[in-house]
Formats: sequence, C-alpha cells, structure tokens
Amino acid sequence: MTTIQRQHFGEHQGQAVSLFTLSNANGMRLCVTDYGCIITQLWVPDRHGQAEDIVMGFDNLAAYQAGHPFFGAIAGRCANRIAGGRFKIDGQEYVLAANELPTGQHLHGGLRGFDKYVWQAQEDGDGIIFSRISADGEEGYPGSLSVRHRIGLTEDNVMTLGFEAETDRPTLVNLVNHSHYNLRGHTHLIHDQQLKIEADFITPVDETTMLPTGEIRRVAGTAFDFRHARRLGDAMRHRPAQDFDMNYVLKPGDGTLHPAASLICPHSGRVMEVHTSLPGVQFYNAFKLSNKIWHGKAGHRYQAFSGICLETQAFPDSIHHAHFGNVVLRPGEKYRSRTEHRFSTVA
Repeated sequence: MTTIQRQHFGEHQGQAVSLFTLSNANGMRLCVTDYGCIITQLWVPDRHGQAEDIVMGFDNLAAYQAGHPFFGAIAGRCANRIAGGRFKIDGQEYVLAANELPTGQHLHGGLRGFDKYVWQAQEDGDGIIFSRISADGEEGYPGSLSVRHRIGLTEDNVMTLGFEAETDRPTLVNLVNHSHYNLRGHTHLIHDQQLKIEADFITPVDETTMLPTGEIRRVAGTAFDFRHARRLGDAMRHRPAQDFDMNYVLKPGDGTLHPAASLICPHSGRVMEVHTSLPGVQFYNAFKLSNKIWHGKAGHRYQAFSGICLETQAFPDSIHHAHFGNVVLRPGEKYRSRTEHRFSTVA
C-alpha cells in the first residue's frame, strides 16, 4: 500500500508550504510540494533494485522561488506558447504577457502561472489532490477557473497525473506537468538513453518564434523520427544545435489512454512508458539549460542535455489553428486529462 508523509517545506508569501512523500513497497518514492504542484524527487529502482532520483530539481523551496525552467512544475492556465500573447474567444480579444523574451510569445501561463502559487492539498488514497481557484483576469485569462490536479503513485510503479477544471466564462485550458527526466539519475546526461515516440506526425515550428506554422508534417525522413527507439545522442547529431523542442501528434486512442512515448536507459535498465488521454506530447531535450548556471540537488550543476521533458498536452497555440483541436473551455463543460508514467526494468 502506498504511504504518504507530509512535512514542512517552507513559506511562500505568508503561506505554509508542505512537501509530501509518497512511497510504495517496491522502493519507489515520489516527493511533491503544494507550491506549484512541483515534483521535486522521483526515486525509481534499477535492474538491481538500487533506486536513483530521476528528475531534476532543487533541495529547498527558496531555489524554486528564485525562478527555474519549470523543473517538475505544473504549467498553466494554458501551457506552451500563444502567439504574441493575444487570442480571441467569441470575438473578444484578450491580452496576456509575452513572457518568453527570446521569442516574444506567451509561455506556460505568463509571468505568474500556476507554478508560482501555493495550492490546497488533500490526501486521496494513493495520491494527493491539489486544488485552487484561478481568479477571473489572472494573467489576463478570462473566467474564474476551478482546478484540481491529482498526483499519485500506485503499488505497481505507476505515477499518475490527472487534471480537472471548470470555468464560469469561456477561457483557454491546457494543463501540463513539466518534469525533466533522466533514467540514469539526475546527475547524468541523456545521450545513451533510447527514446520512442508513438507519432507519425509533428506540428513544425518557425525556428525564430517557436510557434507552429499550422502544418502537420510526417516525421519520416526527418531528424524528428522516433517511431522506432533511437539513441538520443545519435538523434541529436542530426539537429544543427542538437536541439529538440517539438510537439508530436499522437496516434488516436480509444478515448481513454493511448501510448505516447517510452524511454529506456541501457545503463540502469530503467524503462518509463508514458500513456495519456491527450492528443500531443512535447519532446524537449533541455538544450537551453546551459544558457544559465543552474545548481540543482546536492549542488550538482545542470547543463544542456541533463534530462528530457515529455509534456502531454493539447497542441501549442491551438487557439490560432482551428484544425489543431479545441482548447476553449466553456461554462457547463469539464476539462479532464490523465497521464500515466509506468516504470519497469529490462535486463
């Protein structure tokens, strides 16, 4: 049975912040805080039963409060990019912060997105339910949005991520967990790990703005082809800056969960399979981390290619591309999504 422990993690703007530790009988341990719903640690056994922490992050709350590249955090109200920080719903224009300075786009909810709030937290069986009300006008988004984010750890080594939301006015919703994973352990690089993505298509971007062009392009014959497991270091050699930051169009499922991606670490034997109810997954190989000095857990310096993100999501900038799918939530509707990270080992 999964056990849950709660401890004091610090304070944020006069509010107490807690750290929850979820543990199962197989040696897995998941630590998550109610500040930004951040997954701070994820300990997973290797083929010999030796557990390592496989997510990037920090040892203390102050480091998260000082700003970071979304290590382990929730991204919202609308994750990924929105062109120019502007959109229209029913003819009404809304203006958001263009907070991604290199591109001039709105990114991951704005200057103070969902990752920078203390959430209410309640234990729920093998998980924690985090909840908050995002006020009408917060970061420029319309509508009062009621959000629930459940993070769990099962006895069969599955980390579960569930989202629900309701609104009183039409608004945008795209909620994402932004953990950086490294199956060898957070102090290593990713080059020897093997990635497979269950997608025949991507939504290519303009390399300057990082916004989707609107095209849906086949991966066959491109550097973005991960239909079969590829060693990341080999794939990165086919990109000018060894960079990957791309949304993949997942193969349609049965309306519940469908495979998104799998990551294998030959050194440790760890395997992570990602299944989701969502239509896309953003593969980012942390190529930008060396743009700034980040000292993570135990003072370890994180650099480019220290981890990868597999962010299950609606397509980026969907509000400006009707064929990408709907990201508008209306009163009377409920936003729901679920993603599972299933862990195992190979010999």
